[in-house]
Amino acid sequence: MSDPVRLAKRVAELAHCSRTDAQHYIKNGWVRVDGRVVEDPAHPVSSEAVVVDPAARVEAVEPATLLLHKPAGFDTISGPRPAAALVSPASRWPEDPSGVALLERHFHRLTPLVPLDAEASGLMVLTQDGRVWRRLTEDRDDIEQEYVVEVRGEIAPYGLRKLNHGLHYNGRPLPPCKVSWQNEIRLRFALKGVQGGQLRHMCAQVGLEVVSIRRLRIGKVSLAKMPAGLWRYLPVGERF
Repeated sequence: MSDPVRLAKRVAELAHCSRTDAQHYIKNGWVRVDGRVVEDPAHPVSSEAVVVDPAARVEAVEPATLLLHKPAGFDTISGPRPAAALVSPASRWPEDPSGVALLERHFHRLTPLVPLDAEASGLMVLTQDGRVWRRLTEDRDDIEQEYVVEVRGEIAPYGLRKLNHGLHYNGRPLPPCKVSWQNEIRLRFALKGVQGGQLRHMCAQVGLEVVSIRRLRIGKVSLAKMPAGLWRYLPVGERF
């Protein structure tokens, strides 16, 4: 048996490339050791079969952003039932259209962004990407979010007009937003700078009780048809 060497050294020899390029191949999931993808360039190998995917390309190691359909009852940012615990290789949406290869490193150091009430469901963002973090943190109040809110009760006179403009929350007037009936029991909200508990309070001010809340969209990124409890990647080039 030969002495163990670093996987990056073996890949550089096999692919006739530099050690730096070999590290990119490994970190991007293009290398298998005895049939298993290994993402650590320092992984020791000796007699194992090392195979470099013929389609391997030298690319920068991109940080991942994951989009989760959070079920009701889970916490986004902090709390006893973190929704982040639902994210695993097994819970990836089978119909994920992103084309991003699933890698183990994509599940490390994920930061949840854009709060969503625990009792609400819908689109949630977890990221390793500082650019996404800045966009959804520093510019959050400028990004429109869309919700479907199921309600019961009788709406007050001119209630829909008031929901669009004229209500207060936490002692301050709310800016204009877009609210319309989706059907006889569901309202569709499109608004910016939404705060925790705001949608329930808005509905209560016009005589409606909220049954459920689901976030459909953050900026240009939508939940689509992804079932609750599953996640997909944000494709490279797609922006909030």
